[in-house]
Amino acid sequence: MTFPRLRQLVIASDTTDTIDTLKDVFGLEAPFPDPGVGEFGLVNGVFAIGDQFLEVVVPVAETAPAARFMARGGPGGYMAIFEVEDIAATRARVDTLGIRRVWDIDLKDICASHLHPADLGGAIVSVDQPRPAGEWRWGGPDWRARSSVGRLTGAALTSPDPMRLMARWAGALGAKGSGYALEMDDGKIVFTRGETDRLVAFDLSLPDVPGILERAKAAGLDVDGQSVWVAGVEMRLGQS
Repeated sequence: MTFPRLRQLVIASDTTDTIDTLKDVFGLEAPFPDPGVGEFGLVNGVFAIGDQFLEVVVPVAETAPAARFMARGGPGGYMAIFEVEDIAATRARVDTLGIRRVWDIDLKDICASHLHPADLGGAIVSVDQPRPAGEWRWGGPDWRARSSVGRLTGAALTSPDPMRLMARWAGALGAKGSGYALEMDDGKIVFTRGETDRLVAFDLSLPDVPGILERAKAAGLDVDGQSVWVAGVEMRLGQS
């Protein structure tokens, strides 16, 4: 296993209907509602896909950071969570780079830090070290029993200066870039030109892509080729 590793992608939505949409349209197993996100003024649903995770967060408090995020640009890609090999070394690196940590937690089975989106750009990035490697507290205690076939294969961000944004992410994560992408075992985090720094697309490998596209059209979602738009995020589908 090579670190950092993409483990979880997060959508901020203004309705819990988005959780039902992902379950029904994408054929995912039941999500885990994590009571811990109440600390951030949220309710959520976390879907296990292989040993990775797709989360929807919905603000229930006007002061929630996710509510402020949506007030600026509407629902969309909110957060990317990476498994790291050494949380102490990762924290030291981001501190040296002047990237603020807005939330730290150190538990017996996982340590994590959320990095300030104003310092990094594009989304909240979380760096997490589970113990043992490969476990994932945020997916719920029974995530393996609820896991759907498939995997996350990457994500895409836009920026007026995509190379600068990629360099900030690469520095924080200790990841290597090639062209306009960070290369990881799970796929690529791609940076393209756009008006704002924003996490705009998730890449997923799932079974029955034709069925997903058919259900998405029936549900009234925007569909183009093998992309389906859900709560402001382009879900780019590949066959597993």
